Amino acid sequence: MFEFRILAQDPDTGARAGEFVTPHGTVPTPLFMPCATQGTVKTLTPVHLEEIGAQMILANAYHLGLRPGADRVAQMGGLHRFMSWPKPILTDSGGYQIFSMADLRTISEGGVLFKSHLDGREIFLTPERCIEMENQIGADVIMPLDECAPFPTEKAPARAAMERTIGWAARCKAAHRREDQALFGIVQGATYPDLRRECADRLAALDFPGHSIGGLSVGEGLDLMVEMTGRTVERLPPAKPRYLMGVGRPEDIVACVAQGVDLFDCVLPTRCGRNGLAFTTRGRVKVRNTAHRADERPLDPSCDCLACRRFSRAYLRHLFQAGEMLGLTLLSLHNLRYYMRLMAEMRRAILERRFREFRKDFTEVRTMSDE
Repeated sequence: MFEFRILAQDPDTGARAGEFVTPHGTVPTPLFMPCATQGTVKTLTPVHLEEIGAQMILANAYHLGLRPGADRVAQMGGLHRFMSWPKPILTDSGGYQIFSMADLRTISEGGVLFKSHLDGREIFLTPERCIEMENQIGADVIMPLDECAPFPTEKAPARAAMERTIGWAARCKAAHRREDQALFGIVQGATYPDLRRECADRLAALDFPGHSIGGLSVGEGLDLMVEMTGRTVERLPPAKPRYLMGVGRPEDIVACVAQGVDLFDCVLPTRCGRNGLAFTTRGRVKVRNTAHRADERPLDPSCDCLACRRFSRAYLRHLFQAGEMLGLTLLSLHNLRYYMRLMAEMRRAILERRFREFRKDFTEVRTMSDE
């Protein structure tokens, strides 16, 4: 049910263009997945996502397990049917919540004891329970429970988190029951190259159908993030898809595609959109700026999204000044369309053997000042 085909690889870098076959369709890579954490991409409908060219989305098993409950999602026919999304879905396990909700959890070898951020009740999330929930939810690609070390961290706790991640990955694999779901491994190791290499080698030996790179974009900066990504990728099986978790600035994505990463996700484009920041092919636009109060131009003349086809910068600014929900929808829609176009342009450049030129042009645009 799953296959990964590499169609082209840039001769100067690790960038590659491929196809990832899943039970709910074949997606082109490199690929960006919009975040539908709780079964929805904030302010957008599935129709919006289809119109901008989204091919695969990400949801979160921890959050869906709390509300409405994994059993309820299963009762409603699985997540694809529940949220009316016919294309592939990936679910994260809740590993990131171990990092982001540190004041609400206690870690042991057995699993993680959480206090629900909704009502305070205690939830003990084991690797086995994590996989049981993801099997119920029914995404195409699922993640094991893992531990993401904070940045910075000493080597001893980084190794402990890595060892726990590997042990949990083996337990998740043993608990996994559905052949129509691909369980990826997750490489941890903080910012220690030897830990990253060791973790990648040991997970590769477990023969997962794909691999994720976790624990980055947590404050270490672009250069170190790219270095750790490269050190990890060089030890992962080249014939399997590589997914860099939670990395989402456009410049980060381009740099990591050059390292050989295939899949990305992040809340950044929609979060920025809801806060009035638009990504364009000419730089970033802050629509709240007074300079746009009588600006008749679209956000990006080269963009074909609804916001750019129908509305001026002045109108978009008005929506944000007036607190209208439409502003959040239009900028979220625009930003995701920018990301979809960025990924398609990189893929085309790789296929046409001109990725170096693409990257040079992209870098020049990123140095422009915000408007």
